[in-house]
Amino acid sequence: MNRLVWMGVLILMNVLVISGLAASYESRTVGVQPEWEQGRDLYRIHCLECHGAEGRGDGPRAALLAPRPGNLVSAATSIKTDEELLEILAKGVPRTAMSGWSHQLSDDERRHVLAYIRTLVHFQDPPSPQLPSSGS
Repeated sequence: MNRLVWMGVLILMNVLVISGLAASYESRTVGVQPEWEQGRDLYRIHCLECHGAEGRGDGPRAALLAPRPGNLVSAATSIKTDEELLEILAKGVPRTAMSGWSHQLSDDERRHVLAYIRTLVHFQDPPSPQLPSSGS
């Protein structure tokens, strides 16, 4: 009987520990957005007016700017490293309307915006050539 009591206590302790760990994990992750989702929200507030909803440099204010805002989904932008793009986000681009955001956005917020910008680029496989159908 004593052995059964101890086994029951051990099982109960395991259940309590596991449920406590699950609750702890859930409390840390519920309501936490992935980086790119946080970046999307920041992008909509700070970037969309110039760069547009899809990052093509065609936002509502784009036509009023010279030079026009950069196309964030272009090959030229896509090949830039994260470090290069983070520097642009922080310091801006000279002689353009793109001012630096280091005073308005924290390092983490700029990283979130970059994570979102990276989701805008969608590479597609080239179409496969049509093979001639065999007539025989």
